[in-house]
Amino acid sequence: MVYLLRVLCMLAFVVLAPFVGGLLSGLDRKLSARMQGRIGPHVLQPFYDLYKLLQKQILVVNRYQVMLLLSFLVMVVGTGALFFGGFDLLLVFFVLTTASMFFVLAATVTNSPYAELGAQRELIQMLSYEPMILLTAVGFFMANGSFKGVDAFTADLPAIVKLPGVFIGLVFVLTIKLRKSPFDLSTSHHAHQELVKGVTTEFSGALMGVVELAHLYETVFLLGLVSLFFISSAWWSIPLALAGALLVWFIEVLIDNTSARVKWNQMLSSAWIITAVLGGGNLLVLEIIRMLS
Repeated sequence: MVYLLRVLCMLAFVVLAPFVGGLLSGLDRKLSARMQGRIGPHVLQPFYDLYKLLQKQILVVNRYQVMLLLSFLVMVVGTGALFFGGFDLLLVFFVLTTASMFFVLAATVTNSPYAELGAQRELIQMLSYEPMILLTAVGFFMANGSFKGVDAFTADLPAIVKLPGVFIGLVFVLTIKLRKSPFDLSTSHHAHQELVKGVTTEFSGALMGVVELAHLYETVFLLGLVSLFFISSAWWSIPLALAGALLVWFIEVLIDNTSARVKWNQMLSSAWIITAVLGGGNLLVLEIIRMLS
């Protein structure tokens, strides 16, 4: 019965995540517009944009682009499916990193100077957030005694009680992963913010639609990772997890609309400092408590 439920959760992610991600993207645009004194587009605009992109002709700069971008989409979908299926977090994060590498390769094979510059910045962003992502997996192991996400549902206390520093560090690097200011260096998630969109410069038509679809899946996965900090064996942890994920999402939107883009070295140094102080410090305290108890 447990395995059947896990399979159903994986299928639910594959089917429903684009709709949930699209609604969140639409709300993001609407909230951003309100914060800037504008009316903004309709909440369903991301679905209209995606449909329009998928209907357009594919202009391929390099024949490997299609394979690499489809691999990127499959890996992102696989990441979320494994996560919501309760699999090992190390495996989940490994697949996520592999997906990012396919994305970078798809940009570099175009031989476009703008795309290659965006790809280099994408790699710097990966160097910035990957250490914190890895510490998150280690933190869940120390808090719940297992790398498997499903084991959080049998914990006596939500992981955030033991991992407040790791949680804050993850929220910090999520700004990078969600491509929001001040860390949207490789490309912005809003088209109106720049004419040349960095790593996605040479993607057009249906290929760009594949990228946007992958980002919808990725957003839902990342918010699911945030919600895992609030999950425990208590029934009330599920609505608490949903509320926590939505609160973090709103904070990210607020930061995006109140921050100016920083340089890559500021992003890298700040992310590593947060990772070392909050993430590493939190795990060190947990280990000291374990040794003393």
